[in-house]
Amino acid sequence: MPKILVTRWVPESAARILTEAAGREKVLAHAEEHLMPRGELLARARGVEALFTVAMDAVDAELMDAAGPQLRAVANWAVGYDNIDVPAATARGIAVCNTPGVLTEATAEIAWALLMSAARRTGEAERFLRAGNWKSWGPRLLLGVDLYEKTLGVFGLGNIGKAVARRARGFNMRVLYHKRTRLSAAEERALGVAYADKAALLAQSDFISLHCPMTPETRHAFGAPEFSAMKSSAVFVNTTRGPVVDEAALAHALKSGAIFAAGLDVYEDEPRIHPGLLACENAVLLPHIGSATDETRTRMAEMAANNIAARLRGKAPPNCVNPEVL
Repeated sequence: MPKILVTRWVPESAARILTEAAGREKVLAHAEEHLMPRGELLARARGVEALFTVAMDAVDAELMDAAGPQLRAVANWAVGYDNIDVPAATARGIAVCNTPGVLTEATAEIAWALLMSAARRTGEAERFLRAGNWKSWGPRLLLGVDLYEKTLGVFGLGNIGKAVARRARGFNMRVLYHKRTRLSAAEERALGVAYADKAALLAQSDFISLHCPMTPETRHAFGAPEFSAMKSSAVFVNTTRGPVVDEAALAHALKSGAIFAAGLDVYEDEPRIHPGLLACENAVLLPHIGSATDETRTRMAEMAANNIAARLRGKAPPNCVNPEVL
């Protein structure tokens, strides 16, 4: 019987860590890129001691009970773990692990790619050109908005938010931030940011980038009231978690001109995209590729594998989010 179920293809380096911990014949891997069907996941999980999952796998009480009482670890190939019922895992003595830190810079880069593309309408421009519509240079052709010396609002200033803020220096931007716990004055000076309450951040920012965690309090933290409070020239970017945004409200804001443009890498019901967003030319839409570099995804997979290996060897996983089970 396998000890580890891997729900996606993983790099060879991560697979090697798992096989060294459990034995090659004890690792059951789903070698596909796509989501494992729920019924298959429940069946394959039976009897395993560890699950190697991704953010789209629903790891709930049903799956844990299907695996059985010997399940000891769930390692998410992601920094977020809102797909895992952590209280249910804790009640069963299951260690829940994630991959913090390693994807910070890659995700900050994709946030800036979205911000710049939405501001300068590069997605629209490429579609326009490929469709054969470009006949000559025009003074009003695909006009965007400047980034230089504008105001960037960062909502949530964890590691990724800080990395996004640091990159704003290259554009000589004023950076506002909002988070539950304010930084010290020394930290604010070092990072070059100024604290603002949510209302001030919405009203003053030319660009808003979301980097808050997904919690019950942040679900639909950005909806119709927030979009109506922004500048009509504002560009909105989300690379954190889809449910932080009310997508229907965002689509309406984009269509009505309440805001200028948006760039999204995450969605409320992935991989489904709200049809209203698909209809918006001023929305840059990416398929959740924030950490999608070869180097970053490999390091993340190795980190998740090491979390499982440590647990199976009776050691504390390096990145356990519910250490009370250890």
